[in-house]
Amino acid sequence: MAAPTRVLPTKKNEDERVPPLQTGDRLTAEEFERRYAAMPEINKAELINGVVYMPSPVSLEDHGSPHFDLITWLGVYRAFTTGINGGDNSSLKLEVGANRPQPDAFLRIYQSHGGQSRVDAKGYVLAAPEWIGEIAASSVSYDLHDKLTAYQQNHVREYVVWRVRDEAIDWFVLRGEKLERLPLVADGIYRSEVFPGLWLDVAAMIRRDMPRVFEVAQRGVQSPEHADFVARLQARATQG
Repeated sequence: MAAPTRVLPTKKNEDERVPPLQTGDRLTAEEFERRYAAMPEINKAELINGVVYMPSPVSLEDHGSPHFDLITWLGVYRAFTTGINGGDNSSLKLEVGANRPQPDAFLRIYQSHGGQSRVDAKGYVLAAPEWIGEIAASSVSYDLHDKLTAYQQNHVREYVVWRVRDEAIDWFVLRGEKLERLPLVADGIYRSEVFPGLWLDVAAMIRRDMPRVFEVAQRGVQSPEHADFVARLQARATQG
């Protein structure tokens, strides 16, 4: 009986092998995308200024439940604001540096309404949304360090980090070239400068008092500044 034929690897087969993503890898944006696409079993991987981050599984209390409440709050604003949309764990193709983050939440103004980002033919967001939110366990998270730097470089106009274990929410606003922490006023409500009417009662969100969060959110979308913002968005769309 003849021996089975041994198939030797060809140069083509070797070239088709895609190395796996690993935390700490330093890659170009193009190589990161190639490896990520070849690993459909991976739910989340990010490239922040050329370094690969692959977060560990997250718990309900430290991430899942706060994330759910954050998205619900943003949904109230989205429902009453024509000319914007948002996303949850969607990869962004930022233009400055090797950055492919996958933020927990973001809001963007449609390009047709004067927004700074756009969507490519494959449905990915190109450039930075105006507003990004992240859920972090504490102040040591890379959300407040490496990610903040990447978002600053790409002119994210507002950046919010909910530090769950620290029981704190940080709201940053782009001033010139730097994201600076927005002081919390006496009534304890953050009011977005980029999305007028987007109001957040910080203490209520931290203690997970969603009826109070919704009450303040509703006041925000019923405010004169929100009505003016929506009118301005529609005017931009009409002007082309």
